[in-house]
Amino acid sequence: MKELTYYHNPRCSKSRQGLELLKEKGVEPTVKLYLKEPMTEKEVLEIFKKAKLSPLEGLVRTKEATFKELNLKDKTLTDKQWAKTIVENPVLLERPLLVSKDRAAVGRPPENLLQII
Repeated sequence: MKELTYYHNPRCSKSRQGLELLKEKGVEPTVKLYLKEPMTEKEVLEIFKKAKLSPLEGLVRTKEATFKELNLKDKTLTDKQWAKTIVENPVLLERPLLVSKDRAAVGRPPENLLQII
Protein backbone atom coordinates (compact mmCIF):
# COMPACT_ATOMS: atom_id res chain seq x y z
CA MET A 1 0.00 0.00 0.00
CA LYS A 2 1.13 3.54 -0.74
CA GLU A 3 2.54 5.68 2.02
CA LEU A 4 0.15 8.60 2.38
CA THR A 5 0.22 11.73 4.53
CA TYR A 6 -3.00 13.54 5.35
CA TYR A 7 -2.67 17.21 6.32
CA HIS A 8 -5.57 17.56 8.71
CA ASN A 9 -7.34 20.22 10.73
CA PRO A 10 -9.85 18.45 13.01
CA ARG A 11 -11.87 21.66 13.37
CA CYS A 12 -12.59 21.71 9.61
CA SER A 13 -15.68 19.76 8.48
CA LYS A 14 -14.21 19.05 5.01
CA SER A 15 -11.04 17.76 6.62
CA ARG A 16 -13.03 15.46 8.92
CA GLN A 17 -15.17 14.28 5.97
CA GLY A 18 -12.07 13.56 3.90
CA LEU A 19 -10.47 11.47 6.63
CA GLU A 20 -13.72 9.56 7.15
CA LEU A 21 -13.98 8.89 3.40
CA LEU A 22 -10.42 7.52 3.31
CA LYS A 23 -11.09 5.25 6.27
CA GLU A 24 -14.28 3.98 4.59
CA LYS A 25 -12.08 3.00 1.63
CA GLY A 26 -9.69 1.15 3.95
CA VAL A 27 -6.98 3.81 3.72
CA GLU A 28 -5.12 4.68 6.93
CA PRO A 29 -2.84 7.63 6.10
CA THR A 30 -0.31 9.17 8.44
CA VAL A 31 -2.19 12.15 9.85
CA LYS A 32 -0.28 15.39 10.23
CA LEU A 33 -1.94 18.07 12.33
CA TYR A 34 -0.19 20.79 10.38
CA LEU A 35 -1.41 23.64 12.61
CA LYS A 36 0.38 22.02 15.58
CA GLU A 37 3.23 20.18 13.85
CA PRO A 38 5.55 22.65 12.12
CA MET A 39 6.07 22.26 8.39
CA THR A 40 9.27 23.09 6.55
CA GLU A 41 9.58 25.22 3.43
CA LYS A 42 10.88 22.14 1.61
CA GLU A 43 7.77 20.18 2.61
CA VAL A 44 5.46 22.94 1.37
CA LEU A 45 7.37 23.26 -1.92
CA GLU A 46 7.08 19.49 -2.43
CA ILE A 47 3.31 19.73 -1.92
CA PHE A 48 3.11 22.48 -4.56
CA LYS A 49 5.09 20.34 -7.00
CA LYS A 50 3.14 17.15 -6.34
CA ALA A 51 -0.23 18.91 -6.60
CA LYS A 52 0.86 20.50 -9.90
CA LEU A 53 -0.79 23.72 -8.77
CA SER A 54 0.56 27.14 -8.04
CA PRO A 55 -0.19 28.34 -4.52
CA LEU A 56 -3.04 30.57 -5.66
CA GLU A 57 -4.60 27.80 -7.79
CA GLY A 58 -6.07 26.17 -4.70
CA LEU A 59 -3.27 25.59 -2.19
CA VAL A 60 -3.61 28.89 -0.32
CA ARG A 61 -6.76 29.86 1.56
CA THR A 62 -7.35 33.28 0.00
CA LYS A 63 -10.53 33.87 2.03
CA GLU A 64 -8.72 33.32 5.32
CA ALA A 65 -8.53 36.41 7.55
CA THR A 66 -4.73 36.01 7.77
CA PHE A 67 -4.50 36.29 3.96
CA LYS A 68 -6.24 39.66 4.15
CA GLU A 69 -4.32 40.79 7.24
CA LEU A 70 -1.01 40.10 5.50
CA ASN A 71 -2.27 42.02 2.45
CA LEU A 72 -1.37 39.14 0.13
CA LYS A 73 -4.07 39.69 -2.48
CA ASP A 74 -2.07 41.90 -4.81
CA LYS A 75 1.40 40.57 -4.03
CA THR A 76 3.37 38.58 -6.54
CA LEU A 77 5.34 35.96 -4.63
CA THR A 78 7.55 33.14 -5.82
CA ASP A 79 6.72 29.60 -4.75
CA LYS A 80 9.59 29.81 -2.25
CA GLN A 81 8.14 33.01 -0.78
CA TRP A 82 4.68 31.38 -0.59
CA ALA A 83 6.23 28.37 1.15
CA LYS A 84 7.88 30.63 3.73
CA THR A 85 4.59 32.49 4.24
CA ILE A 86 2.72 29.20 4.79
CA VAL A 87 5.37 27.91 7.22
CA GLU A 88 4.98 31.13 9.20
CA ASN A 89 1.16 31.08 8.85
CA PRO A 90 0.06 27.45 8.45
CA VAL A 91 -3.61 28.45 8.60
CA LEU A 92 -3.14 29.63 5.00
CA LEU A 93 -2.58 26.10 3.69
CA GLU A 94 -5.68 24.72 2.02
CA ARG A 95 -7.07 21.64 3.66
CA PRO A 96 -7.39 18.81 3.63
CA LEU A 97 -4.44 17.58 1.61
CA LEU A 98 -3.51 14.01 0.82
CA VAL A 99 0.08 13.52 -0.30
CA SER A 100 1.72 10.41 -1.72
CA LYS A 101 5.26 9.85 -2.95
CA ASP A 102 4.56 11.62 -6.24
CA ARG A 103 1.12 13.24 -6.06
CA ALA A 104 -1.01 15.51 -3.89
CA ALA A 105 -4.69 16.37 -3.92
CA VAL A 106 -6.80 18.96 -2.16
CA GLY A 107 -9.90 17.43 -0.63
CA ARG A 108 -12.38 20.04 -1.81
CA PRO A 109 -14.63 18.24 -2.33
CA PRO A 110 -13.41 15.30 -0.23
CA GLU A 111 -13.89 12.93 -3.19
CA ASN A 112 -10.87 14.58 -4.85
CA LEU A 113 -8.72 12.64 -2.40
CA LEU A 114 -9.68 9.37 -4.08
CA GLN A 115 -7.55 10.21 -7.13
CA ILE A 116 -4.45 9.64 -4.96
CA ILE A 117 -5.40 6.21 -3.63
